[in-house]
Amino acid sequence: MKEISRKLKGDIERLTNKTFKFDERIAEGWFSAVYFLKTKEIAEKFLPNNKVTMQFFQKRDAVLCGTDEAIALLHTFANNPDKLEIYSLKDGDKIAPYETVLTVTGPYQDFGYLEGIIDGILARRTSVATNVYNVVKAARTSGTQKPIIFMGDRDDHYTQQAGDGYAAFIGGSTAQATHAMNEWWGKEGMGTMPHAMIQMFQGDVVAAAKAYNEMYPNDDLMVLVDYNNDVINDSLRVAREFGDKLKGVRVDTSKNMVDKYFLRNQHLMGKFDPRGANPELIFALRKALDEEGFRHVKIIVSGGFDEKRIRKFEEHGVPVDLYGVGRSLLNIGVSFTGDNVLLNGEPQAKEGRKYRPNPRLEKVEYFEQS
Repeated sequence: MKEISRKLKGDIERLTNKTFKFDERIAEGWFSAVYFLKTKEIAEKFLPNNKVTMQFFQKRDAVLCGTDEAIALLHTFANNPDKLEIYSLKDGDKIAPYETVLTVTGPYQDFGYLEGIIDGILARRTSVATNVYNVVKAARTSGTQKPIIFMGDRDDHYTQQAGDGYAAFIGGSTAQATHAMNEWWGKEGMGTMPHAMIQMFQGDVVAAAKAYNEMYPNDDLMVLVDYNNDVINDSLRVAREFGDKLKGVRVDTSKNMVDKYFLRNQHLMGKFDPRGANPELIFALRKALDEEGFRHVKIIVSGGFDEKRIRKFEEHGVPVDLYGVGRSLLNIGVSFTGDNVLLNGEPQAKEGRKYRPNPRLEKVEYFEQS
């Protein structure tokens, strides 16, 4: 298959089908609803000269993502893609409910069977980008922007990592957990150590950190400190060992666990939920580090964080420096619809729908990249 590329006005490059690695079976209709395939055959036989305009929209305030992918899909699998008229917003654009984000004009039989695939691309990518954007916004509630690491690798099928990582990047995440999540723009994944590494050192966090530092001396040393459910003591042990070399500690306490700090100080209990990486634990950790002169050590939290929880932390001034977020960013909350709204340039749409021109749309030019 030839590599197809395209540009927007102003020669701004978009991603191409070389980036997306499309499944060749799309051309066979394998991923299209059967009624689209039947309509394609009917249009070919009875209405070959008709030209339709299909427009795509959704119903939320959102951060758009997936337009590059959708356009590459059209330019790869539509018949006569060079004859299609495509107008589109760009990935990263903020969009309003019912705002038209993409229009395609041409014979239905040339591209109509791709409608559902385009809806799905836009829905998933825009959902992830919007979720990340909202989390990033929550993480600056206190006035200082806290970085967000996208850690969604274990929450969905691995084949989704590249697209989800790109959408997270569009939404504003600082870093992604896997190399695949960074594939579409050429960066690498970020991370230090999992619980499994500490387990192999028999729960000795300092020994695990020494091994990591020896193997990766140029990395910023960020140590996971909840393995023994004793976050404060293990953080201090690591800080005493590494001093200025230690850049941060990560708290990933399960929401079903109560850290040993509270078990040793039960007089603190009763006024808050002591489970997980709760605000009181993080305040106590910050205080303990500061009292021993480790003010430079940053605190990273992860495990069940979402927009609401992060905003609550920020509103209460919890001393978190960086958030790791996973599953909540993958919730699909944006659904797109493709409607035929013009027939041979004249209004023709199902009741309740109409052509919604959008002056923000930019024409997408087609060309083959050698």
